[in-house]
Amino acid sequence: MTIAAVFPGQGAQSVGMLAELANEYPAVKERFAEASEVLGFDVWQMVQDGPAEVLAQTENTQPLLLTASRAVWDVLQAETDLIPAYAAGHSLGEYSALVCTGAMAFGDGLRLVRLRGRLMEAAVPRGQGGMAAIMGLADEQISDCCAAVEGVVVAANFNAPGQVAIAGEIAAVEAAAEACKAAGAKRAVMLDVSGPFHSPLMEAAKEEFSSALADTDLTMPSIPVVQNVTARPAADLEVLRDNLIAQISAPVLWAQCVGAMVDSGVDQFVECGPGNVLAGLIRRITKPTPTQTLATPEGIAAAKSL
Repeated sequence: MTIAAVFPGQGAQSVGMLAELANEYPAVKERFAEASEVLGFDVWQMVQDGPAEVLAQTENTQPLLLTASRAVWDVLQAETDLIPAYAAGHSLGEYSALVCTGAMAFGDGLRLVRLRGRLMEAAVPRGQGGMAAIMGLADEQISDCCAAVEGVVVAANFNAPGQVAIAGEIAAVEAAAEACKAAGAKRAVMLDVSGPFHSPLMEAAKEEFSSALADTDLTMPSIPVVQNVTARPAADLEVLRDNLIAQISAPVLWAQCVGAMVDSGVDQFVECGPGNVLAGLIRRITKPTPTQTLATPEGIAAAKSL
């Protein structure tokens, strides 16, 4: 069996996440306590008490999810003998993958994604940018619909066949969503997000982030991390850094990342983080390839038998 570890991005968070896992495995709260020391507030209390609106603020969501994914990874490493052949994460999840594979220290990762969240939120004034989910339309048709309307709007997240998120100026996103409906999309729904992530409108976030990334110690990961912008692992540290900077305004090629891992022999995924968002996407991308979610004691128990 060839296993890949996958790490979720924004949208996987929920109030009370990992409570059951923490009750059984003390390492979960220990990891959250470390995050609290780095960030200067009680991360576990925020996750458990919410409210959801606070968890959804990008500058909070990103370090909270990185901490949750690292906590799940800690339990996986302690309780099983699984050694993934590959790792990958969806958007923010790529940082979780890099932290868990030793490419950057946990504390550095927390500080970096908190800054990333602030910069991404500040890049476009609230209300001027947005995103929409397009269901049941081919990737090429969605890109054509975006190109056909006035303003800035692009395909931003290639999540699975027939499931793509678009992002850009709010009026352009709304127009492109209507164009997608007219072209035959099953659904086109505006998303409740704080900005047009992974679109050219995020360019303003890249300069300061690039400087912070340059000051962060990086090493090549112990497990190849398939990166969002290229759907393949980086050949060296320079490429790894460049891909992380590009990812802020470039599309997330998630379906292509999963496909590349399957083509390389992966026949089992394990989802390291809260919820099962990626398991659902992977089912749409490659139905025969199972995903074991690890956010509960039952999930860890199932992983022990892999």
